[in-house]
Amino acid sequence: MNENGKKKREWVKTAAIIFLSVMLVLTFFSNTIMNYSLPEVATQYVESGTITAKIRGSGTVESGNPYNVEVTESRKVSQVAVKVGDQVEKDDVLMYLEDAESTELKEAKTQLDSLKAEYDRAIVAADTSSSIVNKVENGNVTSTENKVAQIDAYNSRIDALENNIDAYNNRIAELDAELGKIGENVVDTSGEQQEVNNAQAELEKMTALVETSKGKLEAAQGVLESVNSAVKVAEERLTACQTAADEAQANYTAMLNRQNSLTEKAGQEGGLTDDEQTELDRLNGSEEGSVTAASKALADAQTALESANQDMANVSASIEADRANAMNAVNAAQVEYDNALTAEETWKAKVADAQRNLANKQASTPDNSYRDALNSEKADLTLNLNKANTEKEDVEKALTDLLAGFTKEVDLAALLTKIRDQEDLVKDLTEKSIGATITAPVAGTVTTLDIVAGESTTPGTPVAVLQPAGKGFSMSFSVTNEQAKRLSVGDVADLVNAWRYDDLKVTLANIKPDPSEPGQKKLLTFDVDGDVSAGQTLNVSVGQKSANYDLIVPNSAIREDNNGKFILIVESKPGPLNTRYIATRVDVEVLASDDTQSAISAALYGYEFVITTSTKPVEAGKQVRLAEGG
Repeated sequence: MNENGKKKREWVKTAAIIFLSVMLVLTFFSNTIMNYSLPEVATQYVESGTITAKIRGSGTVESGNPYNVEVTESRKVSQVAVKVGDQVEKDDVLMYLEDAESTELKEAKTQLDSLKAEYDRAIVAADTSSSIVNKVENGNVTSTENKVAQIDAYNSRIDALENNIDAYNNRIAELDAELGKIGENVVDTSGEQQEVNNAQAELEKMTALVETSKGKLEAAQGVLESVNSAVKVAEERLTACQTAADEAQANYTAMLNRQNSLTEKAGQEGGLTDDEQTELDRLNGSEEGSVTAASKALADAQTALESANQDMANVSASIEADRANAMNAVNAAQVEYDNALTAEETWKAKVADAQRNLANKQASTPDNSYRDALNSEKADLTLNLNKANTEKEDVEKALTDLLAGFTKEVDLAALLTKIRDQEDLVKDLTEKSIGATITAPVAGTVTTLDIVAGESTTPGTPVAVLQPAGKGFSMSFSVTNEQAKRLSVGDVADLVNAWRYDDLKVTLANIKPDPSEPGQKKLLTFDVDGDVSAGQTLNVSVGQKSANYDLIVPNSAIREDNNGKFILIVESKPGPLNTRYIATRVDVEVLASDDTQSAISAALYGYEFVITTSTKPVEAGKQVRLAEGG
């Protein structure tokens, strides 16, 4: 039994060891498999150091304001007197030309002969008078003011003749119309009849106007009477109130005197009779017939009188303007009515006169003297009309000849001017054909020579390029848009190998889109001042100066999302079998950058591992595995 128990315990112990070993192996392999499924990250220490946020580049120096030396003739160069880089002063000889007629001189002579032939043909073909030719060749051409004055004089004469012709034609037409109206041996009473008709029509108008103006007068008088009636009512009331007040005053005075008399008698010996005492009692009382009642009646009458006076004043004030207007309307209507009556009487007289004239004309005998006078006037007008037409034609022809002469004069003068200009050109080119040179138009440096001895010049094509003295140079190169954001116009660039240059200054002058890569790059243009020449290559760096920072990470470590820029650092956590590595987010502020590194501000101590690259996307809080050697 003991032996069996011992064997059983050994078997259990062995089974437990085997189980634990298998579990340990499985755990190891499960961790290993899981690790290989995690993102593999490369890391780098967060360090302190120096950031130089400068942009580097190189460019070729170009002339800031080059001066192209050009010639106007095709001439062969016999000698080049300068070389590239030479300093020249204004009018220094750059090249010597061979003694020979240039192509331009030959062409100028040919053109001169052509112009002279054209001038001769113009004289012959246009049958130009010798006086015009002499005026042109002697420089005595008619001035523009003189031409305008002569032309205006002819046009004024033509306008005057046309006005006369129109007047003659209009009068002749009137005479023809008049002659058409009258007949032989017939008394024409149409005019007198028309006068009767016109006078009768005007009389009828005046008669109607009399009635109209009479109605206006009556209406205006009615308005005035209506206005005055209000005043009349007020006046009648005022008169009645005044009478009532006077009567009340008289009554009051009489009763008061009677009261005083009876009162005085009552105090005397013998006293009053019974009737007198009764009368005094009545006067002393307050009922009707008493002095008090009479006083009250007097006060009421005076109040009514004051009211009537006020009403009279109010009515007078309120209708003052209406009364004036009504009176003016009456006066105006009266004048209009009187004028209408006068006019009516006048036209009655005119109707009578017109009727009398008509009767006299109807009783007269026909008279042809008027027709004869009209025909005589028409004959004179026709003669004058013919003369005016003939004179107008002569003036128009003279004006045409004058204009033709001016045209010939202008054309010949223009041709002669061209000939003399061409003669001057031939003379100038002839003088240049011997001992001719090409000189510097400005002082400066020879930067380009585009022709050598033995070659011919081409008009309009530069033979040399000068950099004028005192004018600057420029250079340019492209950078990324991100790099351009770190720069500002006016930044001074540092020269690489500055010891090779003497007193040379390079300044950023312009930042604009690069035409070769729009939207992707910017073109930096620099002003270059100092001892430099066109075609020279300069290497420069431009931007912020170097500075020391406590926290520097690779640019690849900087990440950004909607919450801002951040980095991921690796934090280690011990496990039962191995150490686990967790990606942790740290928000940062980028202080400065160069092409590879960035200085940051963040809640870090320094020397943390920052993730730079990964085989898979990495999220904060997730486990990662380090690359071998990371």
